[in-house]
Amino acid sequence: MCSGNDILGLAARNPFAGQPSGPAILQFVSVLAKRSRASFKVPLHVPSDGEWCVRVLARQDRFVIGLCRRQMKAIGYLGQFEKLFGVPATTRSWSTILTIARALKNAG
Repeated sequence: MCSGNDILGLAARNPFAGQPSGPAILQFVSVLAKRSRASFKVPLHVPSDGEWCVRVLARQDRFVIGLCRRQMKAIGYLGQFEKLFGVPATTRSWSTILTIARALKNAG
Protein backbone atom coordinates (compact mmCIF):
# COMPACT_ATOMS: atom_id res chain seq x y z
CA MET A 1 0.00 0.00 0.00
CA CYS A 2 3.00 2.30 0.45
CA SER A 3 6.76 2.20 0.08
CA GLY A 4 9.27 1.50 2.80
CA ASN A 5 10.60 5.04 2.36
CA ASP A 6 7.12 6.38 3.14
CA ILE A 7 7.11 4.42 6.42
CA LEU A 8 10.63 5.59 7.30
CA GLY A 9 9.68 9.20 6.60
CA LEU A 10 6.57 8.97 8.75
CA ALA A 11 8.50 7.42 11.64
CA ALA A 12 11.16 10.14 11.40
CA ARG A 13 8.50 12.88 11.66
CA ASN A 14 7.15 11.38 14.91
CA PRO A 15 3.56 12.60 14.43
CA PHE A 16 2.51 11.57 17.96
CA ALA A 17 4.96 13.78 19.85
CA GLY A 18 3.06 15.29 22.76
CA GLN A 19 -0.05 13.15 22.19
CA PRO A 20 -1.54 10.94 24.91
CA SER A 21 -0.92 7.20 24.93
CA GLY A 22 -1.23 4.37 27.39
CA PRO A 23 -3.47 1.48 28.25
CA ALA A 24 -6.69 3.41 27.51
CA ILE A 25 -5.61 5.18 24.28
CA LEU A 26 -4.12 3.67 21.14
CA GLN A 27 -2.10 5.72 18.66
CA PHE A 28 -2.85 4.52 15.14
CA VAL A 29 -1.99 5.12 11.50
CA SER A 30 -4.36 4.28 8.67
CA VAL A 31 -2.72 3.86 5.29
CA LEU A 32 -4.93 4.74 2.33
CA ALA A 33 -4.53 2.62 -0.81
CA LYS A 34 -4.26 5.82 -2.84
CA ARG A 35 -4.68 9.52 -2.32
CA SER A 36 -8.17 10.49 -1.31
CA ARG A 37 -9.95 13.63 -2.45
CA ALA A 38 -12.11 13.62 0.68
CA SER A 39 -11.55 16.70 2.78
CA PHE A 40 -12.27 17.38 6.42
CA LYS A 41 -11.03 19.61 9.19
CA VAL A 42 -8.75 18.18 11.85
CA PRO A 43 -9.05 17.24 14.54
CA LEU A 44 -11.99 15.09 13.49
CA HIS A 45 -13.84 13.43 16.35
CA VAL A 46 -15.95 10.29 15.95
CA PRO A 47 -18.65 10.37 17.08
CA SER A 48 -18.97 14.08 16.47
CA ASP A 49 -21.04 14.66 19.61
CA GLY A 50 -20.22 13.59 23.15
CA GLU A 51 -16.99 11.93 24.15
CA TRP A 52 -14.82 10.99 21.16
CA CYS A 53 -13.94 7.36 20.54
CA VAL A 54 -11.68 8.03 17.52
CA ARG A 55 -9.82 11.30 16.96
CA VAL A 56 -8.11 12.00 13.63
CA LEU A 57 -5.22 14.36 14.33
CA ALA A 58 -3.77 14.79 10.84
CA ARG A 59 -3.61 13.50 7.32
CA GLN A 60 -0.22 13.39 5.65
CA ASP A 61 -0.49 12.28 2.03
CA ARG A 62 -1.87 8.70 2.30
CA PHE A 63 -1.41 8.45 6.08
CA VAL A 64 -4.23 9.22 8.52
CA ILE A 65 -2.83 9.81 12.01
CA GLY A 66 -5.06 9.43 15.04
CA LEU A 67 -5.97 8.22 18.48
CA CYS A 68 -8.70 5.85 19.58
CA ARG A 69 -9.96 4.78 22.94
CA ARG A 70 -9.55 1.07 23.60
CA GLN A 71 -13.25 0.29 23.27
CA MET A 72 -14.98 -2.27 21.06
CA LYS A 73 -16.96 0.41 19.24
CA ALA A 74 -13.68 2.01 18.09
CA ILE A 75 -13.16 -0.92 15.71
CA GLY A 76 -16.47 -0.11 14.02
CA TYR A 77 -15.55 3.57 13.68
CA LEU A 78 -12.15 2.71 12.21
CA GLY A 79 -13.93 0.38 9.80
CA GLN A 80 -15.85 3.37 8.44
CA PHE A 81 -12.64 5.06 7.21
CA GLU A 82 -12.91 3.43 3.79
CA LYS A 83 -16.33 5.00 3.33
CA LEU A 84 -15.18 8.35 4.74
CA PHE A 85 -12.09 8.54 2.48
CA GLY A 86 -13.56 6.70 -0.50
CA VAL A 87 -10.57 4.37 -0.87
CA PRO A 88 -9.43 1.12 0.79
CA ALA A 89 -7.45 1.61 4.00
CA THR A 90 -5.60 -0.49 6.53
CA THR A 91 -5.06 0.58 10.12
CA ARG A 92 -2.12 -0.33 12.36
CA SER A 93 -0.95 0.79 15.77
CA TRP A 94 1.90 3.28 15.93
CA SER A 95 4.04 0.66 17.69
CA THR A 96 3.58 -1.65 14.69
CA ILE A 97 4.61 1.14 12.30
CA LEU A 98 7.74 1.77 14.41
CA THR A 99 8.57 -1.95 14.37
CA ILE A 100 8.29 -1.98 10.58
CA ALA A 101 10.48 1.14 10.36
CA ARG A 102 13.17 -0.50 12.54
CA ALA A 103 13.12 -3.63 10.34
CA LEU A 104 13.47 -1.49 7.22
CA LYS A 105 16.44 0.39 8.72
CA ASN A 106 18.14 -2.87 9.69
CA ALA A 107 17.55 -4.38 6.25
CA GLY A 108 18.89 -1.35 4.40
